Amino acid sequence: MIPVIYAVLGLAFALFAFRLGRGPTLADRVLAVDGMLVCAISSILVNAMDTGRGAFLQVAVMLTLVGFISTAVIARFIEGRGA
Repeated sequence: MIPVIYAVLGLAFALFAFRLGRGPTLADRVLAVDGMLVCAISSILVNAMDTGRGAFLQVAVMLTLVGFISTAVIARFIEGRGA
């Protein structure tokens, strides 16, 4: 089941990357980067479950916090710009 999960996460990452390149607005691109970040964090967590090692769980938490803060900052920028 783990290889199937990696394949689905890879496909989702590729589709988010497509949206990042094609997205007509800044909001679309921000959502694409957030989706790619979620896929990366999910891959780290699946790897931790698969191997039984929690060495990168702190990295996953840090990426989650950085992603949330960056999304909030960009949302305030978009709101202030009136786009």
